[in-house]
Amino acid sequence: MEQYRVAQHGFGEVVARVPGDRWDAPLPCSAWTTRDVAGHVLWGRRMLWAWATGADYAETAGQPGAPNPGVLCPGDAAATWRRAYADTAGGLDSDVPSRVALIDGGEVVLASVLPAFVADTLVHTWDVAGAAGVPVSLDQRLVTIVFAWARSTPLRRPEFFGPELTPPTNAGETTRMLAFLGREASPVG
Repeated sequence: MEQYRVAQHGFGEVVARVPGDRWDAPLPCSAWTTRDVAGHVLWGRRMLWAWATGADYAETAGQPGAPNPGVLCPGDAAATWRRAYADTAGGLDSDVPSRVALIDGGEVVLASVLPAFVADTLVHTWDVAGAAGVPVSLDQRLVTIVFAWARSTPLRRPEFFGPELTPPTNAGETTRMLAFLGREASPVG
């Protein structure tokens, strides 16, 4: 949960710095806009919260591959993100990993899905920063953890990871991780 909190905090910091005219900017790696990515990450936070608390959350607009997750962040997307973050904070405490939730018809220990939420948030922090022209430095401890997790997880599908790219020979770990996940490092990061 600490890794998830760090990733979510970093995402929130980037979201707070997105200029108002950049919310509908397209991302180079998908058909989504900056607003869509914010809606997707917000959906993920609410989904994890629902699983952790046993609450009902039937929203599908933000799930991976959805065509328009931005509908979850209308208007002032940064304010919407802050409200959702605050509204779900109470259910996302340190014992979440040990909880069991009914996911896709089966009981799942949440510790097994948390790495995907950390990876998703960290990589989408990069996506939002790049599309919005906001400088960002990803948490290096999380980069190492996410890179190791991504290499061991068979999720190479368009709605998860893009095709692997070849990083420059002298690339650092962040650039190598991003390339592995189908993203090019931009001069902003």
